[in-house]
Amino acid sequence: MILWILLLLLILVVFGFGFTMQALWWVAAVLLVVWIVGFAMRGRGGGRSGGGGRRYSRSRG
Repeated sequence: MILWILLLLLILVVFGFGFTMQALWWVAAVLLVVWIVGFAMRGRGGGRSGGGGRRYSRSRG
């Protein structure tokens, strides 16, 4: 009886792991698309900083 319960628990863990991995693949795909879109928008100068580099308030030297 205990062997059957352990086998059932093992099946549930493997099934849950497979479902989680599938969900993580979808999340990774969505994040990749968001990153590519953000990279393309920044390349065109559509970023928040107006397309410029870092701006420092004090000059060094």
